[in-house]
Amino acid sequence: MPVPAPRPAEPPAALPDGGLTLLVIEDDPGGALSGPDMAAMTGASGKPVRIRTARNLTEAARLLTDDVQCILLDLALPPLEQAPGARCADPSDEAGPSDELETLRRVLRLAPHQAVLALTAEADAERAAEAVRVGAQDYLFRDELDGRVLSRAIRYAVERKRADFAQRQLTETRLRAQENARLERGLLPHPLLAGSELRFATRYRPGRSRALLGGDFYDTVRTPDGTVHAMIGDVCGHGPDEAALGVSLRIAWRALTLSGLCGDELLDTLQQVLEHERADEEIFATLCTVDIAPDGRSAALCLAGHPAPLLVRPGHAPALLPQEDGGPALGLLSQARWPRQEVELGDAWSLLMYTDGLIEGRIGAGTRRLGQEGMIEMVTRQVKEGLRGEGLLEAAVAEVRALNGEELTDDLAVLLLERG
Repeated sequence: MPVPAPRPAEPPAALPDGGLTLLVIEDDPGGALSGPDMAAMTGASGKPVRIRTARNLTEAARLLTDDVQCILLDLALPPLEQAPGARCADPSDEAGPSDELETLRRVLRLAPHQAVLALTAEADAERAAEAVRVGAQDYLFRDELDGRVLSRAIRYAVERKRADFAQRQLTETRLRAQENARLERGLLPHPLLAGSELRFATRYRPGRSRALLGGDFYDTVRTPDGTVHAMIGDVCGHGPDEAALGVSLRIAWRALTLSGLCGDELLDTLQQVLEHERADEEIFATLCTVDIAPDGRSAALCLAGHPAPLLVRPGHAPALLPQEDGGPALGLLSQARWPRQEVELGDAWSLLMYTDGLIEGRIGAGTRRLGQEGMIEMVTRQVKEGLRGEGLLEAAVAEVRALNGEELTDDLAVLLLERG
């Protein structure tokens, strides 16, 4: 038979006066709750327990308002009728006439957020235990029932229901977090550098708490002609929408690069992608692309509102690549252009590409920021100490966090390519 539709509500909270409301479902008006000691039942706050009585499921559905915390169901109640407007959730909900707990199952579907106590005769102890297995919070024997026992049972059932609900919410939250983590890990880039002599290292730290993916994005691919293309970018903002947009731009960059686009044409197409994918017209993204020649000795640089990479070479002081001729960030000007600058790298070098999360951390408790000059000084010192590759990135990020005095709030991405 169809069942009343579940009520989409959270577990009832305690009443403002600290009292409890009990809905009793039994077909005998002078049944289990008759007697003077029942009328004196009190909740944990000492307030009297409010009692409503229904003789069938139709009446129960009408009396089941949001202030009801607990239901006392007589298991002997026959399921003679259903509540008005009831529906069947699925064929498996239709219990056969031989199911002795059919009424209980209906009540549990009708009131999924209320605590339920099963009432039965002492001779039916096995059925009482089965009622708890099906979903009731506890059971009571009719012959042993008095106000004190029922008061204690109601309080226990309500608290157990709330604890079960909290545990279920926690489990669902953990499952969602695990699923989000799997999704975010799958969206992080996997560099395509097979056949290249260049070494690659990266560090990535989203600013959002417990996130794996932020608005910063990067990627590196090697095309069939031997050119290594590297990119790093930053979507303004720190939320999940910005992270999703960063992923869209990274994937678009990889596809466009592998199809042969570069420089101004590539960035103009990326800007079109951003304009179509962004949630707000004020959203923009900075970007830095470097196309390293097959021989590894030179590169072409494009900047779209992004800080220039840091070049480290033996016998030379670390220095920023030219940044004066860069173009605006993507999404700011519809007819923008991004000049492609040729730069010499040499035989042996390290190229550090980064987002502003690396240079905008504070130094101490004041308002002073690390900045590009502070980053250059830091990297110069670390290189003199013999740090390279993964060790250099690890030390740089650790020092930036230490200087900031606490965890960085901005997204941070650092990419290092090395030759020789």
